[in-house]
Amino acid sequence: MARKAGESDLGPSVKPLESDDRRTTAGTNGDRAHREALEDLEPAAGIAHPRIASAFPPIADYAFLSDCEVNCLIAPSGRLEWMCLPRPDSPSVFAAMLDRAAGSFRFGPTGVQVPAGRRYLPGTLVLETTWRTRTGWMIVRDALCIGPWYHSQRRSGTNRRPPTDYEAEHILLRTARCVVGDVEVSLDCQPVFDYGRTAAKWEYAGPGYSEAIASGGEMDVPVRLVTDLRMGFEGPGAHASKTLRQGEKAYVAMVWPRSRHSTAKEYWEEHPAPATADEAFQRVERTADYWREWINRGEFPEHPWQSYLQRSALTLKGLTYSPTGALLAAPTTSLPETIGGERNWDYRYTWIRDGTFMLWGLYTLGFDREANDFFYFIADVAKGKKDLQIMYGIGGEPELTEKTLDHLSGYDGSRPVRVGNAAYQQVQHDVWGAVLDSVYLHTKSRDYLPEVVWPILKRAVECAIENWKKPDRGIWEVRGEPQHFTSSKLMCWVACDRGARLAELHGDFELATSWQAMADEIKTDLCERGVDERGVFVQHYGSKALDASVLLIPLVRFLPPEDPRVRATVLAIADELTVDGMVLRYRTAETDDGLSGEEGTFTICSFWLVSALCEIGELDRARELCEKLLSYASPLQLYAEEIDPRSGRHLGNFPQAFSHLALINAVMHVIHAELGMPNKFGVGAPSPQP
Repeated sequence: MARKAGESDLGPSVKPLESDDRRTTAGTNGDRAHREALEDLEPAAGIAHPRIASAFPPIADYAFLSDCEVNCLIAPSGRLEWMCLPRPDSPSVFAAMLDRAAGSFRFGPTGVQVPAGRRYLPGTLVLETTWRTRTGWMIVRDALCIGPWYHSQRRSGTNRRPPTDYEAEHILLRTARCVVGDVEVSLDCQPVFDYGRTAAKWEYAGPGYSEAIASGGEMDVPVRLVTDLRMGFEGPGAHASKTLRQGEKAYVAMVWPRSRHSTAKEYWEEHPAPATADEAFQRVERTADYWREWINRGEFPEHPWQSYLQRSALTLKGLTYSPTGALLAAPTTSLPETIGGERNWDYRYTWIRDGTFMLWGLYTLGFDREANDFFYFIADVAKGKKDLQIMYGIGGEPELTEKTLDHLSGYDGSRPVRVGNAAYQQVQHDVWGAVLDSVYLHTKSRDYLPEVVWPILKRAVECAIENWKKPDRGIWEVRGEPQHFTSSKLMCWVACDRGARLAELHGDFELATSWQAMADEIKTDLCERGVDERGVFVQHYGSKALDASVLLIPLVRFLPPEDPRVRATVLAIADELTVDGMVLRYRTAETDDGLSGEEGTFTICSFWLVSALCEIGELDRARELCEKLLSYASPLQLYAEEIDPRSGRHLGNFPQAFSHLALINAVMHVIHAELGMPNKFGVGAPSPQP
């Protein structure tokens, strides 16, 4: 998410991070040991050591799969390198992207690591990889299967939102088909449970060699492999190979239970894996059909950039946790913002701040059901609570204890590896504005205010009124001293402004008048103290530093786009807070964020600038920047949190929900500006306000 600089700094009252230095029982990390040995050697005089290529694929080269209950990332080699079970925030079963010895699962041609081509089947989250070998060609398809709702005899133990016609099958399905010549296909599955600490124990699950179960520790869910190959066990892995000739098929299915308590025979029978290759291919196609039917419900303009909008929508859907309606900020933890640096955070949770942007994006594209589910997730976690947290677990958990996993080497040596996120204890004043904007947008879409949220709404406005004069750590969650951040005051204004509109709709005109008066007071204070002598909104009171978060000023309708202060602010950020046109959150030399090292440009901030440039009428600059940003998309049109403007390398957790939400907003801004269409709600509005 866009919070970044200090998710775990909570002031002197917070205990230090727990350091978990238990070593993996799966063996030592050979890659790390080799690197450390090299560092101990004295270089020969006058001889420079050649640079050793990283063993880790570039972050942008991973493919993302989801069934809206779990997700995974697959490297170009065909190796599954990140997957947590039975939930996205559970301990990992495959974590090779954070340590090459922490578990992986490959299904592909023997001896070939570089594919001839990769793509998603259009309109889906089904990955297709084409392989060329010296003897033939083969196509592999990977999918996290989705099928018909199957809880006909008993209720789901996790579902809190109204059931749909479809549900995750808890099956990762991988199919292979030889299309030319003959190709040997190999299966290599080496799970290492509990973030790489517990080696798998394998046993056959049937009379033959086609079914096997891998078990971890007491708290880990087992995984079952079903295939039409003949498996055997070598060390911690299950392996198989077979030569496929033209037209022949093979498959492997990995099945897991909903929890470690759901391993009875009845559960496995309720979730049967495909029994034949033909059935496996039908299951993959059924999953592809589900995604195509889902994307067809959206409203996408006829435009050359349509595919980016559709891929962003599919990614956001994949980042939802359907049982509760929560939105993950990203499916990963500790992918670095700087290679080798310490800015590594766990984003497998949901931030209330994302609620506003989530609803903007989904309502803009016509996905009302997903927006409704996320809205009621917010209502669930806020119900009966006096203080609203900035973030929660995807099941609504309020405590997200943070610790480091010191036994993992980290992506490309970037440590520490963190799980949990101590930012849940921070106080950030923008959270109330995010909630109120979400409620207002939801209400406006239906012309109806659900009575269940009225107490939540009142508490949020009251908290904003009580706290707006106090300093906080801001939208970026900095580790330095609290400040009077402009963006925090802005969102307190949003809380009061939206609250006044909702109070009027609720029939409480006295409260509406009171809250609107407070909104006016906040606006006056912000316009007096948050602007420098140039007429530019700054990062915080008393500072001259720029901050990309003030680009939200025109987007939340704090001031009209034609206001000279808005124009001056947008142009100052475009000219002074960019590297090769790409936007930084802030300049680290000017901001006390409590961390060392540099960071890349923030993808969401660059897309915000596109939208803001459109707002002030700088369409040519907006389109030029949008084209540049779209050119930086990964090969599969995905975005991480940051982009290095010099190399185009993606940095940070991947794929990032906030980046894709901002893309939708920016692209729709440009399209509507080109067509001369007003940015009205329902057709790509950047803000829920009229």
